[in-house]
Amino acid sequence: MVRVIVDPVTRIEGHLKIEVEVENGVVTDAWSSGTMARGFEVLLQGRDPWDAPYVTSRVCGVCEGVHAIASAQAMEHAFGIEMTEAGRLMRNLFCAGYYSHDHYVHFYILSALDYLDIMAIARYNGSDPGLLAVKSKIVGLVNAGDTSPFTPRYTPDAFSVSDPTTVTTLVSHYIKAIEMKAKSQKMLAYITGIQPHPNTVTVGGCLGTPSREQLLDFRDLWVEQMDFINNVYVPDVIAVGTGPLFPLARSAFGATAGNYLAYPMLPQNPSATPADISFGGSNPLFRSGVIMAQGARGSLTNINNTTITPVDFGEITESVTNSWYDYPAGSAAARHPSQGVTQFNVNKPNAYSFLKSPRYSSEPMEVGPLARGLVNRFPQLVDFFNAGGREGVVARHLSRAIISKMVMDEGLAWIDRLIELRTAGPLVGMNEKPVPRAASGFGVWDAPRGALGHWVEVENHRIKNYQLVVPSTWNAGPRDENQVRGPYEQSLIGAPVPDIDNPINIVRIIRSFDPCLSCAVHIIDPHSNVVRVHKIS
Repeated sequence: MVRVIVDPVTRIEGHLKIEVEVENGVVTDAWSSGTMARGFEVLLQGRDPWDAPYVTSRVCGVCEGVHAIASAQAMEHAFGIEMTEAGRLMRNLFCAGYYSHDHYVHFYILSALDYLDIMAIARYNGSDPGLLAVKSKIVGLVNAGDTSPFTPRYTPDAFSVSDPTTVTTLVSHYIKAIEMKAKSQKMLAYITGIQPHPNTVTVGGCLGTPSREQLLDFRDLWVEQMDFINNVYVPDVIAVGTGPLFPLARSAFGATAGNYLAYPMLPQNPSATPADISFGGSNPLFRSGVIMAQGARGSLTNINNTTITPVDFGEITESVTNSWYDYPAGSAAARHPSQGVTQFNVNKPNAYSFLKSPRYSSEPMEVGPLARGLVNRFPQLVDFFNAGGREGVVARHLSRAIISKMVMDEGLAWIDRLIELRTAGPLVGMNEKPVPRAASGFGVWDAPRGALGHWVEVENHRIKNYQLVVPSTWNAGPRDENQVRGPYEQSLIGAPVPDIDNPINIVRIIRSFDPCLSCAVHIIDPHSNVVRVHKIS
């Protein structure tokens, strides 16, 4: 038996360490460790509740807006505020536009290089001027000894794509994705004021007041994004996932234990009941749900026959047994987020992560695009399963592509309605109510990486307690009080690692979740604003 450590795992941030035991070329045990701490819950104590959306949108520079929305919805639930139609449309468009570029950036820039033999570009012998330019650029970088960001890399293996035309084409799309990401940021700034870290999403709705001309420009940019997603991104994912990587799909490579959780998002109507305020409205484009296969790893074959139950938000808990936190009086019992406590203990014996361990009905749950696709029974995902595909790495990538297409197609109607409202007069994007003396509430959203929830308790018009349960905590959390592994840890068991000096399959699996540990980390001294760094030995 050999221990292998990959640290850091992610390409855009370095707060995740994966450690595995390998025996006879197969992973037999795994530990997922968030190696820095998040202190936002502590930082928010005693602050004006109106500050929370602004503060929590700084949790992460990648998926900042969804935190602002979940936070605002938690306050709206606590205060009893229903949004205006324009406010709901602007939030929906912001999120839909954001999802699209987040997913193609993940595919091309954060994940594809795990599957491409990049040096195959040198063997491209076609005549396409665009691909020849890519070849010239990459070969030039290699000759100059400056191959970043394509290296360092893991050694290509049997599942690496090495066809020169395919690799050169995908790298050209990698470069195009960067250009499209920049255009998407400009597009979203019409509504959010600035990107990243929006400053218009607030308690009660959205302060954005785009002009009609700006909305028309927004629409043109939206159509351009649609064209890239429908004609480049989606075809690439399908071609790779059902072609050279389909053997991985059939083998349920990187599947978890079969439990999935998705929250509602993108409401298309006003709240039907006061309870809907937590979700920003009713009739969501993506509905919520729970699938409990409980250990039947990679066994889902007929999605249409899968039992899907409503989410009971009272069933969510967080354990700190193996985390660098304590609960009061040394309690080992998991707690609901509304009763959550963030009390650090960096010297806690046997702890190995700054992430807590979220559970639903005491079970670890995979959250994210695959969970969203299974709960909503995406037709293209059903077809993929009917063709022999299974849960795991490839299904996650396919789900992201499907979601991107769905939100962009749906968004056109929202843009046209917003233009109609703006043509009729100034946009009214929010409703206000004074902060009550005492209240509590929660807001949830299915962020790009999965189920995101904010819980707040207000006392004497100030925040008494605030807790975030974020997607990467659900997926990357450590073992719980029953020593049950978290989803990342489950997904690695059985993974082939034929060469311990080239553990490429470990990063392929973990990166397929699109880790965003920023949501689960960070500690800032509230008095000095100094970022604290803890070295764990």
